[in-house]
Amino acid sequence: MTHVVTEACIRCKYTDCVTMCPVDAFREGPNFLVIDPEECIDCTLCVPECPVDAIVPEEELTEDQREYLALNTELAKAWPRIVEAHAPLPDADTWATVQDKRQWLELKTKDADEKS
Repeated sequence: MTHVVTEACIRCKYTDCVTMCPVDAFREGPNFLVIDPEECIDCTLCVPECPVDAIVPEEELTEDQREYLALNTELAKAWPRIVEAHAPLPDADTWATVQDKRQWLELKTKDADEKS
């Protein structure tokens, strides 16, 4: 099993969770983090570190959250590893309570845009 970063992370990107990961399974996109399911060891250390409760065990995903398992898997292949925490996005506190944020998920990193 793996843990999955869900919609609550979009436009927040708090990174306290990444420093807890013993296998460096987190990847960073422009406004969202993902967990590489191939590397996650299901240790749960990251879960309590997320201030917006965006990290969910795979077996506890709701039907609405299921798409995030596939997104984490896909985006983990394209985004760079993140191992150190940094400041959240500037307006993270504003976005932390917003629901239905999927349409604001940015899929391409700046590096990918520059290579296009």
